[in-house]
Amino acid sequence: MPATRNLLAGVEFRKMKRQPLIVNTARGGLVDEVDLVAALDDGKVSGIGFDVLTTEPPSHEHPLMKVADRPNVIITPHVAWASFEAQTECWRQTVDHVNAFFEGQAKNMVT
Repeated sequence: MPATRNLLAGVEFRKMKRQPLIVNTARGGLVDEVDLVAALDDGKVSGIGFDVLTTEPPSHEHPLMKVADRPNVIITPHVAWASFEAQTECWRQTVDHVNAFFEGQAKNMVT
């Protein structure tokens, strides 16, 4: 989505006073990955935790794949939602919402 592409990039990393840990589990493209690696190399960012990348599957030439072996970098495939625990919770919530609906107490309604 063009409006949210590279919301975090070099300009934002240079303004940071502390060394944050940058985590993206939302969607690829929110963070400029080339600038992120530069910020990591410059000590502006203390670590990276990403579950989504701009390009999936990433090639070996992807900027984050080039630093994936560092101890302060965690990159996982975009499947964290598929864990047994996540699926169990998803179904628990679904059953809870269906039961609430039939009891006349619908939840999370959009009006």
